[in-house]
Amino acid sequence: MPKTHLKHLAIIMDGNGRWAEQRGQNRTKGHEAGAEVIRDITTFCSNHTDIKSVTFYAFSTENWKRPKLEVDFLMRLLDRYLKNELKTYQEQNIRFQAIGNIDEFSKALQNRIRETEEQTRNNTNLTQILALNYGGRAEITQAVNSLIDSGKTHLSEADISSALQTPYSDIDLLIRTSGEERISNFLLWQLSYSEFYFTQTLWPDFNAEELNEIIDDFEQRNRRFGGI
Repeated sequence: MPKTHLKHLAIIMDGNGRWAEQRGQNRTKGHEAGAEVIRDITTFCSNHTDIKSVTFYAFSTENWKRPKLEVDFLMRLLDRYLKNELKTYQEQNIRFQAIGNIDEFSKALQNRIRETEEQTRNNTNLTQILALNYGGRAEITQAVNSLIDSGKTHLSEADISSALQTPYSDIDLLIRTSGEERISNFLLWQLSYSEFYFTQTLWPDFNAEELNEIIDDFEQRNRRFGGI
């Protein structure tokens, strides 16, 4: 059986809060540790022969329900992460892209996101996508409404795919850390024929070595896409 190639990887980064609480620390320490892991995993992906895109579920539309202090910290952490990562993006030829409704963020954070996208838009080695204030149902609804507004009266799958925020490829492999086994409104359209891998590892403890083992497992799978 030929090796299955991984081009687009998606990750639900779960377990930051639990990781910190297990150590008697504030949940924010878990988010800080988790941000470091994003850097490490992105670097691994940028050096991988096959991977062209990696999408991280960074902040969902449901995450606004968390305590305000935690949400405010996450916004500051995102701003600091993008500021610090710009050099890495350029050195490793990584394009940054955000998906989701960032209009609900502060103007300063919106500007940081858009400026980072603009400054890295010509990079070609890897695309790192952060899903920010993102929900899969919202993305599909927005895509359908935009097509209706354009005058479409009958929609095909290709029409909807082209109107999504990530229209260029489906997800080959979804990884979720921390032992939870659900997709939590993430990339609902793009995950139609994805392979799933659930690991007990909390996100701050996840590393390139474990990712490499998961990819080895993925490459042995027989993806039939409804066929035999």
